[in-house]
Amino acid sequence: MCGGVYYTHKNRDIRLYFPNPRAMLPVRMKDGEVRLLPWGRRSDQPGKLPRGGWARLAAVYSGSWDRWFPVPVKIPVKSFMERDIEGHSHWYDLTRGKWLQGLVARDGYEQRVYVVVVEPEMEDAAHERWPRIMS
Repeated sequence: MCGGVYYTHKNRDIRLYFPNPRAMLPVRMKDGEVRLLPWGRRSDQPGKLPRGGWARLAAVYSGSWDRWFPVPVKIPVKSFMERDIEGHSHWYDLTRGKWLQGLVARDGYEQRVYVVVVEPEMEDAAHERWPRIMS
């Protein structure tokens, strides 16, 4: 489900995890600039956007996210952390030219980015969900 990320922003290496209420993800804008946006919303945070830090691709396609005016974005990270079905953490590196697909949701002035996730195709996959990796 992508519970942590590692990236470089303004020559600074950053490793963070979703539970951190100040967690920000890098988002590559159309002009090439990379901005940091809040990563999802935790249960104790104010706002109207969905709780959590992930958007299932099937829910995006079904229109469940439409009321938050979703915009697909690139999340340029060096690696991400996933927990397997037994709860063990594993870090996965992204190769050059690949990124995580994100979704920026809005409600008035509130704006947050969510990692788009897909369900693995293999029945015996070690993870229940996987971030959508694009190139």
